[in-house]
Amino acid sequence: MKTDFRFSNLLGTVYCKGDLLFTPDGICLLSPVGNRVTVFNLVNNKSHTLPFAHRRNITRLALSPEGKLLLTVDEDGRAILSHLPRRLILYHFSFRGPVSALAFSPSGRHFCVGLGRLLEVWHTPTTPETDGLGTIEFAPFVRHRVLAGHYDTIQSVQWSSDSRFFLTSAKDLTARIWSLDPVEGFEPTTLAGHREGVLGAWFSNDQESLYTLSEDGALFRWAYVSKPGVTANSDEHDVHKASDDSQRWRIVDRQYFMQSHAKANCAAYHASSNLLVVGFSNGLFTLHELPDFQLLHNISISQSDIDVVTINSSGEWLAFGSSKLGQLLVWEWQSESYILKQQGHFDSTNAIAYSPDGQRIVTAADDGKVKVWDVESGFCSVTFTEHSGSVTACQFAKRGNVMFTASLDGSIRAWDMVRYRNFRTFVAPTRLSFSCLAVDPSGEVICAGSSDSFDVHLWSVQTGQLLDQLAGHEGPVSSLSFAPNGGSIVSGSWDHTVRVWNVFGRTQTSEPLQLQADILDITIRPDSKQLAVSSLDGQLTFWSIAESSQESGVDGRRDASGGRKLSDRRTAANSPGSKAFRSIAYSADGSCVLAGGNSKYINLYDVQSGVLVKKYTVSINLSIDGTQEYLNSKNLTEAGPAGLIDTQGESSRLEDRIDRTLPGASRGDLSLRKRFPEVRVSAIGFCPTGRAFCAASTEGLLIYSLDHTVTFDPFDLDMNVTPSSTLQMLQDGNFVLSLVMAFRLNENNLIQQIYYRIPVSDIPLVVKGLPVVYLARFFRFFANIADETPHLEFNLRWIEAILRTHGSYLKDNAALFAAELRTAQKIVNRMKSDLATLADQNVYSLEYLLAQLRLQQQQQQPGRTDDVKSGFRGEAMAVDDDDDHDDKDSDLGADGEVEWIGLD
Repeated sequence: MKTDFRFSNLLGTVYCKGDLLFTPDGICLLSPVGNRVTVFNLVNNKSHTLPFAHRRNITRLALSPEGKLLLTVDEDGRAILSHLPRRLILYHFSFRGPVSALAFSPSGRHFCVGLGRLLEVWHTPTTPETDGLGTIEFAPFVRHRVLAGHYDTIQSVQWSSDSRFFLTSAKDLTARIWSLDPVEGFEPTTLAGHREGVLGAWFSNDQESLYTLSEDGALFRWAYVSKPGVTANSDEHDVHKASDDSQRWRIVDRQYFMQSHAKANCAAYHASSNLLVVGFSNGLFTLHELPDFQLLHNISISQSDIDVVTINSSGEWLAFGSSKLGQLLVWEWQSESYILKQQGHFDSTNAIAYSPDGQRIVTAADDGKVKVWDVESGFCSVTFTEHSGSVTACQFAKRGNVMFTASLDGSIRAWDMVRYRNFRTFVAPTRLSFSCLAVDPSGEVICAGSSDSFDVHLWSVQTGQLLDQLAGHEGPVSSLSFAPNGGSIVSGSWDHTVRVWNVFGRTQTSEPLQLQADILDITIRPDSKQLAVSSLDGQLTFWSIAESSQESGVDGRRDASGGRKLSDRRTAANSPGSKAFRSIAYSADGSCVLAGGNSKYINLYDVQSGVLVKKYTVSINLSIDGTQEYLNSKNLTEAGPAGLIDTQGESSRLEDRIDRTLPGASRGDLSLRKRFPEVRVSAIGFCPTGRAFCAASTEGLLIYSLDHTVTFDPFDLDMNVTPSSTLQMLQDGNFVLSLVMAFRLNENNLIQQIYYRIPVSDIPLVVKGLPVVYLARFFRFFANIADETPHLEFNLRWIEAILRTHGSYLKDNAALFAAELRTAQKIVNRMKSDLATLADQNVYSLEYLLAQLRLQQQQQQPGRTDDVKSGFRGEAMAVDDDDDHDDKDSDLGADGEVEWIGLD
């Protein structure tokens, strides 16, 4: 089994805090999710998470005007400059302080950084592709200027369209106009007049006016005008005397939003369309057209604060983010419709389940919601909210069209995954809170266990009736599992025993397996011969189901522990709270077991040898408690760890100082006030295809895959393999070597260029000389270009040649190429359906054109009019016979074409 799993995507979290950013083309939206950045493609309905991660949560994003350089800054001011199309890190840098504002200039040569009350202007670093040599600089970040003038934190920076001037707004109730370089006759100007902190300041499209907005909802329009008392009819001497005092920036218009008991949290201005969007603390946003201040929309989109708003380049889409509920919305204001509406779980995730085809993942959380996530697109496709309590377990039926969930509200619900509705609800005779669930492989029987009762309840799915209650445990049932062959049920309990129930036999016997600690989780190998048990003492034991005997065991206490919390007085290795695996899962082939618990590690064990094969780190985010191995004594104060001291009451805003949490709403000891969530892995699951696994962690749903989606992944690269040498090989006619070199570089544009320049007659020879190690790469490349290219026959000839030449190798190694072959099959089937639809649409058009041609030929035939008239009916009959004959020939031709494509 392959173990080279790498981080692939992050689901379940769409927005945490920080800036939202549209790409220059307005198609993609960049959203910070903790210490990572997720890119949402709003046109193709796909999302992916960039592979790099910060040490703390990201707060600021900035993108260069050409859309290539992405600058991300975390809470501590540490920045990463990355290449967005290639998803590569270029430079690391530290601004040595929290960054409150960040913006690139329209020219792309500079960017502004707001550090408290100071404003720094930096030169944009060069990239390896801009200097022409492919090298990187040793010290790429060069500071241009440092500007000091504000007396409080800068909140926004806005550049002029010519990149010569920029506006800053701050909490000191003022906005200021600065120049990039010293300009003769220009001095930095202060715009004062607001009564609260200024949220934003913007240039108009013609740069003749300025707009400033404060937190109390006051919008001022500024213009460079003379003093109102000085007119054109005044004395020339008086006008010249007062010219120095009269010609300056003045307020020419005042507008107020009049939102009672609500403050403006964020705002965005689109200069070309004169649109101003303002988000308020009550979840309301307004859309106005300036300078007339005409209200276009006034809509409430959230129950909590709107933290950030942005507008795409065309001014059609508005993006909103709410950190409290984790909401991300993209709204098209002209059609008044949602382009994107996503929200993660409000509370921690308890259980996950893969669909049998591996295309969907179901998550169940403490907020009572059940969400279905599409693995390929990364979006939540449906949310079920029927449960009134925490959902503790979820599982698919074997066919994948039915899904079951168990909840603490005392119900078990069956969901139709085709129509997305709840069609059956199961309850116990007494009020119970169900904590675990198992489904029979046939999908006709389900069983559930509870922490209130020590019995295992069985129901019939068709009738909804309670079939039996299995008694025998002396403690709460913590885990249940049906054998894949349907022969028995295995239950684990806090009474230190695991019982194997033969419920479908004549005598319902149970075989107890005694352990030394409480049972946390159990899982059965896909061949139904072995059972893996995780207990509270950190032991992983493997049992034979047929013989009811222990085969092997692993002491995972040292592997399970990892990460030290801020309040821990012991080291991470000696912390007792993380020395057990809360969730375990077998791999698809049953050779390995995946285990995770209340730590930052996921462990992969080999079952036969009991060796730790690999250890995956869930998170390195220091904003989450439990990710550090060693604590810094500098952060220890007389009042305790500095990270646990609540500084919310020292905020300057009244809304931030008010504690609106309800009594009893937080978990644990109510006297403890926690700022940091704790890292933990609550559930894990292997994909049925064996190519990926997912883990429900504090940050969201992490997906680790063998199918790496990085843009540049060189294979067998040396100094002679360059784009220029590859193109030279193509010009020399060495098609096989040029294609292999392009695959080594893994440059999509280069591969595509060589792919289309290979003659059709040489395709079989090129495929015959292509090494088998590049087959998987070719299938992935074919999947990427299939939706974009119109060359259907050319692509199908490549697939036909590969199947004819390497078909036996692909058949012998079907497990290695399962995902690639499945993708190619889907693409070919889609081509078939598209061609069939196109042919059906063109049949009547072709018949009409052929009939017109025949009529034209009849009119051009020499002969008498009487003969034409007398033979007109006969000609018509002849035409009909020809049409029937042509239809038969066309049908035969179509069948022949379908057989040639190979779709039957």
